[in-house]
Amino acid sequence: MNYWTQSTKNIWVAAHRGWRSAYPENTMSAFKAALDLGVDQIETDIRITRDGELVLIHDATVDRTTNGTGKVCDKLFAELRALDAGSYMGEAFRGEQIPTFIELMELVKDHPTITLDLELKEYPTTGWEETSYSVCDRVLEIVDRYGFTNRIVINTFSGKLHEYINNKYGKKYRQHVYYPVSHLGQGMTRNPYDYAYCCCMFKALYSDLNMATKEEFARMASFGVEPWAGACVKDERGVDLSIENGATLITCDNPDVVLDLLRKKGYHA
Repeated sequence: MNYWTQSTKNIWVAAHRGWRSAYPENTMSAFKAALDLGVDQIETDIRITRDGELVLIHDATVDRTTNGTGKVCDKLFAELRALDAGSYMGEAFRGEQIPTFIELMELVKDHPTITLDLELKEYPTTGWEETSYSVCDRVLEIVDRYGFTNRIVINTFSGKLHEYINNKYGKKYRQHVYYPVSHLGQGMTRNPYDYAYCCCMFKALYSDLNMATKEEFARMASFGVEPWAGACVKDERGVDLSIENGATLITCDNPDVVLDLLRKKGYHA
């Protein structure tokens, strides 16, 4: 089955860390709410605990989104589970926990069409290469086990890790890279746009609507790479620019607003 039906006329919506504007990010409630909205994709971030559990959290530390402090990789899974990962968004979410990757896969395993954007946050920096590659391999093994091989894009801001994936697995998995290439760091020996499936199109210099130009979108599409709008679209201005530039997917924090706008404009099935 071809799950990948996005186009410039049917622009997909990916929920960035779940429905992040209304729910605590990267929690099961945020993922469930996004599914109920009818998004096309859920984006999330994968890290590893000290005892080897794959967990879904964006930051390297727990400080911003929980009532704890310290690095995720320094904590045991049981310690992470004891943290409150919801009340920073309001009392209604008190008791939300940091979920595991397996819990997300169990949530989506029977969904007929959902796709996943899995961002690997463990980079192959000096002394961390073995961990980075091991996490990557474990994530992909789980993806295969759940029958999602053709329903994910694998995403990282490390060009070196992208090369590892492509060198080991070829084009078995769709790879999600970034533009400009400077976002992918050091250590690359190849052009990532030669093997990428899709690319989030950012400006070289950050702005409130951090999106590359129409010409840059077209150039990426000419390489055979799907040009996507990264997580900067929040309102009609951003949706209109995504349409004008030729985006085939919008990643956003408020998928309710973006889905509604796209549907009203005739750009989402």
